[in-house]
Amino acid sequence: MNDHWLPADRQQPLALAGPPSSRAAVPSIRLDQIVKEYHTPIGMRRVLDGIGFEIVKGEKIAVLGRNGAGKSTLVKIIGGVEPPTSGTITRDLSMSWPIAFSGGFDVTMSGLDNIRFIARLYGVDGGDAVARVDDFAELGRLLSLPVKTYSSGMRSRLMFGLTLAVDFDCFLIDEVISVGDQRFQRKCHDELFVKRAGCAMILVSHDMHMIRTYCNKALVLKNGRGRVLEDLELALSIYETM
Repeated sequence: MNDHWLPADRQQPLALAGPPSSRAAVPSIRLDQIVKEYHTPIGMRRVLDGIGFEIVKGEKIAVLGRNGAGKSTLVKIIGGVEPPTSGTITRDLSMSWPIAFSGGFDVTMSGLDNIRFIARLYGVDGGDAVARVDDFAELGRLLSLPVKTYSSGMRSRLMFGLTLAVDFDCFLIDEVISVGDQRFQRKCHDELFVKRAGCAMILVSHDMHMIRTYCNKALVLKNGRGRVLEDLELALSIYETM
């Protein structure tokens, strides 16, 4: 990403997203020179090229970029769903998986058994986790059925509810508020942004109102490179011209 993207008086203080400046003794999530490459029939494709930033508890960073810029790939790497080709991630905060990501389910098991299994992995009381997911996801007796019988929306509700049943320090959000009808979307919004307002969040969204309301900085992605901007309005103006 070249400096000509920015107004002339804003170019010098800003640098490409590379090694983050560590804030000593403050727990954080830190990315350093993250590269992600995929081998395709037409050759190697580098989706992310030297991405780095740092986020501490309570901070909320938006990830902005056009479709195909690598936003969802970055979220998966941060959440541990995919490994980077190179670079390091240091997690001093407990990190959620990408909200509504259903790839971690054993689809032959029931929703209840998946909840209990994941609860054990994260040291959460199984009965409490079941109660919290049941209350949020509103799946009722369907929780006793194998996950392979669920619709995509039901799986998203289950995983969203399970994410909220674990007290994470940082949440990864990839356009998840589109899950369900309008009433359920309001419920998702309240649980995540109101009740967990003190948590860190990494938010991928095309909803500019949501980003302006909740984020305090942004990572702008283009052609595999990234720039972290503390000036959120400047980041949004750059994004809107892409």
